[in-house]
Amino acid sequence: MHRLVRRTLAAGAAVGLLATAAVVAASPATAFPRPPAPSCAIETLPQPADMYRTEAYAIDATGRYVAGGALRVTHESPTEAFMLLWDRGRLTTVPWPNGDGVVDVNARGVVIGNGNADGRTSPWSYRNGVFTLLPTPSELVYVSAISTVGDVVGYRFDDATGGFVALRWPASRPGTVEELAAPAGALALGVTRDGSIVGTASGPEYFTGWARHPDGRYSELTVPGARSTQVVAAEGRWAVGRVDLGDDDQFPVRWNLRTGAYTELDRQAYVLDDVNARGVAVGGDRVVRGATSRQLPGGGDRLTVAGRAIADDGTIVGFRNSAGKVTAVRWTAC
Repeated sequence: MHRLVRRTLAAGAAVGLLATAAVVAASPATAFPRPPAPSCAIETLPQPADMYRTEAYAIDATGRYVAGGALRVTHESPTEAFMLLWDRGRLTTVPWPNGDGVVDVNARGVVIGNGNADGRTSPWSYRNGVFTLLPTPSELVYVSAISTVGDVVGYRFDDATGGFVALRWPASRPGTVEELAAPAGALALGVTRDGSIVGTASGPEYFTGWARHPDGRYSELTVPGARSTQVVAAEGRWAVGRVDLGDDDQFPVRWNLRTGAYTELDRQAYVLDDVNARGVAVGGDRVVRGATSRQLPGGGDRLTVAGRAIADDGTIVGFRNSAGKVTAVRWTAC
């Protein structure tokens, strides 16, 4: 539990008041100093009209672009889905007939997501008002993340083996997709600006975390004694996930991709969704810095909040659920 330490020593307060009075007398210009900006403050993102649900799913590393989705019910048709893109807070609402499937956005404003059409999955990218369907080698293909330079990673389901195959859509070769020589059953779930790719390999019983480095070398991401390891996201030199040692001993972990060293994170953060280049992670209603974490503000009685993604400056995006009404929100200075 996050602890708030209250300091109420009367003597200390008296000394502080006397010191303040001395400063004011010496320098009248400081009599009304500007209060500091609140740390990790929550705000509602601009909302499109007539939507009953909005949510922010992704933010680019710089914090400029936020991508999300919205749902609207009309009398003339079933539920309509929309893609939402905030550029420095200015909202663009884009109808999307194949469902609300936004996954990620990069610093160039390229959004990626997953859709469905004619019984097949249809992963896509969006930039400057144009949707582009990505090439797919089979019927069930999904994208997971996009890097700053535009590399997209994901995975496909292999009917022959009943497992997954890791994929990459390289920015240097538009319109192509390639299978990665990752461990069997691999899902590529994160990609960093230098081209490092991380993910989880699903075995018959347990999971294995892995990383593909820029030189093409693969390594296992785990901790000693781990029965199962899941790696879900990466940025900069960091990757995050969860480790299971057995006997209900599970905890979140951060790995250094350059050295392979791991750090056990605060166990109050049961689920992690994202990490930034500074190694700060977010998941559920907590933002995590190593062995410590704090709850994201904005929750309360009949109010729940959750962060989905974090930028390098500490901006977090996600949602707030107020008695069933879900709204896209942003936290700053986290």
